[in-house]
Amino acid sequence: MIEIDPTSKTPPYEQVRTELANQINSGALAVGTKLPTVRKLAEDLGIAPNTIARAYRELEEAALIETRGRAGTYVSASGDQTRQRGREAAEQYAATARALGLGEDEALALVRAALGR
Repeated sequence: MIEIDPTSKTPPYEQVRTELANQINSGALAVGTKLPTVRKLAEDLGIAPNTIARAYRELEEAALIETRGRAGTYVSASGDQTRQRGREAAEQYAATARALGLGEDEALALVRAALGR
């Protein structure tokens, strides 16, 4: 899941944070995926639990993960960049379609055709 490069100038917590963020944003870690506990991940990576705790804190502040008390830590839906990017693309398309004078039915038909390819 995650590898730490002990020779890297990047601190271990940042390596963990970056790798998890990349996996979440790429969809490799889906919304709702339960993450290992701080202690378990620290043990697996051979680093201090405080290092993992800091990475998790920063990911939580970025809304990429959420802690549900004793139930554990999960990939958060609010941090899912895929849906956010999709909404932004849809808004841009809608603005372009309006500027071109396309009606709603025609604009939606173009989207359906593009998705069907």
